[in-house]
Amino acid sequence: MKFRKLVANTFVCLSLLLAAATPAGFATEPGLKDVFKNDFRIGAAVNYNQVAEKDPNEVALIAKQFNTITPENMLKWEHVHPEPDKYNFEPVDKLVAFGQKYNMFIVGHVLVWHHQTPDWVFQDANGNDIDRETLLARMKEHISTVVGRYKGRISGWDVVNEALGTDGRLRNSKWLEIIGEDYIQKAFEYAHEADPDAELYYNDYNNWRHRQCQGVIRLVKDLKAKGIRVDGIGIQGHWDLEVPTTDALEAAVKAYSVLDVKLMITEFDLTVLPLATSQSGADISLRVEQSEALNPYPDGLPDEMQKKLADRYADLFSFFHKHHDQFSRITFWGVHDGQSWLNYWPVIGRTDYPLLFDRHYKPKPAFYAVIKTAEGK
Repeated sequence: MKFRKLVANTFVCLSLLLAAATPAGFATEPGLKDVFKNDFRIGAAVNYNQVAEKDPNEVALIAKQFNTITPENMLKWEHVHPEPDKYNFEPVDKLVAFGQKYNMFIVGHVLVWHHQTPDWVFQDANGNDIDRETLLARMKEHISTVVGRYKGRISGWDVVNEALGTDGRLRNSKWLEIIGEDYIQKAFEYAHEADPDAELYYNDYNNWRHRQCQGVIRLVKDLKAKGIRVDGIGIQGHWDLEVPTTDALEAAVKAYSVLDVKLMITEFDLTVLPLATSQSGADISLRVEQSEALNPYPDGLPDEMQKKLADRYADLFSFFHKHHDQFSRITFWGVHDGQSWLNYWPVIGRTDYPLLFDRHYKPKPAFYAVIKTAEGK
């Protein structure tokens, strides 16, 4: 009897501790993935600590709210393949195990990109540029190894990332300089060979703008005309409280409809801070010095700004909901404000509030505004 009483008391104590440690709302708030289950998948970019389940509260939030995950950095070349004969699969293995455990659609980001690719990929032992055939061989070996390892487990891949400039033409990069214009075609071919059942995507920022949108359309049409599999276009949603307008997005969605591919918002966040440069988008090479004027809310977001953020999220999700037949996925670039890259780009040390959950994992007014759009309110 004493043993049973001890067990009962222990269970009560553990339950109280768990309740105290769990942010309010986890049990009662709806899950985004459930609210939009008839529209599109809802996802988040996740980091190593999250997939390693180091914070149970963070894991609970991810598991309840999202049904698709994308790695923030784990699959970028410099992380997964830092040296010619060295692969670092341990973080990605955890990502895949996490996604399978919580029954999530896993997206691989990214196979070919001009950033975060080590110099050795493009150089010989003396630091000179390699030739086309050598670089193609390295690309194929990387894609075959990475995609092949996760065949049947990672269901979709950002094959090529940010290959176009603002003018809609191919961006100058080592890939283009050494291989030529068909490097994109080769990347898609190698990815399809490595996993014929995986969905393959082209991902970019500012590709809602007319010239870049038309460039993507030309690129995908050309690839499909050559028999290359392209399943979707990722539209990075690194936006602010005003740009892009829903009219501009409407025009882009209409233009992309000629391609018969899925559209995805792949890196969604809304900065509430002043623009630090005249550039828009997500060029990670841009950096700006910190200043008080560029960091106006270091101690918390005022109610007025919370409302503006909520209204902006509501407008955009109303648009996504309206076009749910064309969007297959909306993925936030991060789970909560404390994780967001916008706290250190393009200005290191700013305090931004771009996501639906705050630094304590609690839902913000923007979360409830988004929920209402699914209810048609």
